[in-house]
Amino acid sequence: MKNVAKSRFLLALGLASAFQFSCQRQSSAPAASAINSSAEATTGRNFSSASVAATIYEGIEFDMPKVKETKYPNYSVPITKYGAVGDGITKNTQAFEQAIADVAAKGGGHVIIPRGLWLTGPIVLKSNIDLHAEAGSMVIFSRDFDDYPLIKTSFEGLDTYRCQSPISGMNLENVAITGEGTFDGNGDAWRPVKKSKMTDAQWKALTKTGVLSDDGKTWYPTEKSKKADAKDNFNVPNFKTKEEFEAVKDYLRPVLLSLVNCKTVLLDGPTFQNSPAWNLHPLMCQDIILRNLNVRNPWYSQNGDGLDLESCKNALVYNNTFDVGDDAICVKSGKDEDGRRRGVPTENVIVKNNVVYHGHGGFVVGSEMSGGVKNVHVSNCTFMGTDIGLRFKSTRGRGGVVENIWISNIDMINIPTQAISFNLFYGGNSPVLEEDQKAGTEARVEKLVPVTEETPSFKNIWMRNITVSGADEAVALQGLPEMNLQNVNIENAYLKARRGISAVDATGIALKNVKVVTEKGPALTIYNSKDINVQGLTFNQTNEPAVKVLGPLTKNVKLNNKDFTSAATQISKGKDLGKAAVSMQ
Repeated sequence: MKNVAKSRFLLALGLASAFQFSCQRQSSAPAASAINSSAEATTGRNFSSASVAATIYEGIEFDMPKVKETKYPNYSVPITKYGAVGDGITKNTQAFEQAIADVAAKGGGHVIIPRGLWLTGPIVLKSNIDLHAEAGSMVIFSRDFDDYPLIKTSFEGLDTYRCQSPISGMNLENVAITGEGTFDGNGDAWRPVKKSKMTDAQWKALTKTGVLSDDGKTWYPTEKSKKADAKDNFNVPNFKTKEEFEAVKDYLRPVLLSLVNCKTVLLDGPTFQNSPAWNLHPLMCQDIILRNLNVRNPWYSQNGDGLDLESCKNALVYNNTFDVGDDAICVKSGKDEDGRRRGVPTENVIVKNNVVYHGHGGFVVGSEMSGGVKNVHVSNCTFMGTDIGLRFKSTRGRGGVVENIWISNIDMINIPTQAISFNLFYGGNSPVLEEDQKAGTEARVEKLVPVTEETPSFKNIWMRNITVSGADEAVALQGLPEMNLQNVNIENAYLKARRGISAVDATGIALKNVKVVTEKGPALTIYNSKDINVQGLTFNQTNEPAVKVLGPLTKNVKLNNKDFTSAATQISKGKDLGKAAVSMQ
């Protein structure tokens, strides 16, 4: 009886959490009981059929192929045909499976999720299936860890074992998730939580269940979850056998949606929220469209990324809203040796018209980019309070080349750290340091190391029409001493921040028509960087020089006389600087 009571309590707690977290878009929709339980024609239903607007392809700087779009036969089946009950208590795993199998057997079509609360275990998609969540529907994934067996997969760019994802598909073609419903991953059942991210009342309520770390600062759902957590594993234990992973299975949180090696994919309309780990993870997919999505996670969620587009080709990401606990729109391609061995870059990506609220980064490349990233267009996005706005990160050992990135028409406000950040000494820290993190983890190491296949390279990146209204630091351009950040161009930018722009270990930096409004320090600091061209730099007057040029390796810095009223006082040159390092044009 005690176990039954406990199970009912946890189920009620999960439903309450889902209700509290959901910000459901409501519209008039028939109740589940009113849905005809037989297969039906698609007439009268609002399935996603709109083609991609031509404007999405306008202004793209590279040869972008038209992304193939999904198409479905005029056939649909509601999950209620197979006995699904939308009461939030009955587990409907079998009903989902049978409805998907029915539609697949008929050559494809739509699986309908009517209005209601649909508790279920994992949903496995098939080719030619549109999983359509109607307005007012909410799919709540089970809190029972036994529903999610271990599978071979990739997480954080490494080949490993993880628990099966709540929604998954592998080697599929012509697959979609559409509608105005919500998919809730019940991530609060899985994720560890740091005390520093909770109020006292929240912490007290949370710790009525689960277990605490030895120092009492982290909550875990189970002993198995606690057992695997280590500071040096980056969420992927360095085990060799499946048995070792099984012993800590509860720690191996799945992504909410995992699509692997799929072609012609559409996500259009739903809310995806409360994921155990990352939210949306397309891996090695081709021709993928993500639009009109509401992607949400609590701000405190560990590894609560919004979208991680990994080793994908030909992708459109537009008209979405993100409010998450980690990076929001993130481009990846594998990590270290596993990523280099896969050797599949993310390429041909358009990101337009997205809004990001909370997140570690608004638009992000890395840090897992060992397979390379190229041909990416980002425009017309707004970042409101993201820890960093435009974030590029990697570290020694990754390898990979990031190149040909075009970014334009970006608005940012209230950014607590850097508005634009290149960090090639990334060590896993959050942009806003957490209680158990130290800035020294990502300190620059000046000593040169040999350039090998493990050396990451970032080059050929253009940014224009950038507006920043409030940040701690405007721009941080940090390369590696042995592999400088190369050819980053910023044009037509208004940057209001506490501190200005810094360029360290960078080559070929161009600033054109950039206004920097700072509270302290110089507008521009250059250290050990080469071939720097600055034209049309404007700045507010402070007690310090507007430009500082430092470092024995700095050379060929070109500044414009017209930008200074008194170059002798407004430009500071370090004592270790070569005599011809700076020239006035």
